[in-house]
Amino acid sequence: MDTKDLWVLDGGMGRELARRGAPFRQPEWSALALMEAPETVREVHQAYAASGARVITTNSYALVPFHIGAERFAAEGERLAALAGQLAREVADEQGAVQVAGSLPPLFGSYRADLYQAERVSELATPLIRALSPHVDLWLAETMSLIAEPLALKALLPGDGKPFWVSFTLEDEAPGSEPTLRSGERVADAVTALASAGVDAILFNCCQPEVIEGALKVASAVLQAQGRTDVRLGAYANAFPPQPKEATANDGLDEIRGDLGPLDYLGWAERWRGAGASLIGGCCGIGPEHIEALASRLR
Repeated sequence: MDTKDLWVLDGGMGRELARRGAPFRQPEWSALALMEAPETVREVHQAYAASGARVITTNSYALVPFHIGAERFAAEGERLAALAGQLAREVADEQGAVQVAGSLPPLFGSYRADLYQAERVSELATPLIRALSPHVDLWLAETMSLIAEPLALKALLPGDGKPFWVSFTLEDEAPGSEPTLRSGERVADAVTALASAGVDAILFNCCQPEVIEGALKVASAVLQAQGRTDVRLGAYANAFPPQPKEATANDGLDEIRGDLGPLDYLGWAERWRGAGASLIGGCCGIGPEHIEALASRLR
């Protein structure tokens, strides 16, 4: 694996669905379009691929009881995850040279490390993994708030040889303080644990762009100290204002910052590239126009 070769990832799904007029509300979030207007999900995938994304991510992030309820998850979760995988796979195959990342979300609520239940991980993750497996090229555990959850997810993956990427969300603290996960765990400890577990990439997402560069520098230093040139680094920030410690991601419709247009975001991405990132995309509020700027200027 060439860790220097830049891959541009896609951007956020939920806000792009809303922007296109897809059904979109709480608590279902991006899962609602999958249920009621799956053609819009396809359109968003197509827009990102056309913008230059080399990886598109399945719209399976909200397919957990936290968003769709325990009853619907039990009855329809696996079917909906299979549909999410199928839609992304079809677009990737139509476009060519595009890979599909199977999104494995925080199972108990975004940003909420305090809600994590180790004993229920298999119950909730196994149907998603089973449904996505035929359609994906790699696995992406994203917006992870604590070290334990991606390690538990990795243990459930099939022995399919597909890469496993883990993306952590960071506390939106002032740049300069030691970067930490939303659990309070140190980025250095997270990188050490995940590299030892054999992940293929470590990323940071769904936090302010201002806090990511510091986390990448820490991650790069840890990997260099371990001689781990085989683990890629990446980043995809959101466009939200700073989130308080008690926040739950997607708890409401956060305002989108006015200072993160495509060229503004590109400026942050160039800094991440300089800090060692070779997987760069966008999260909530970062759309196809941002990805087009990344693809045209960074590659």
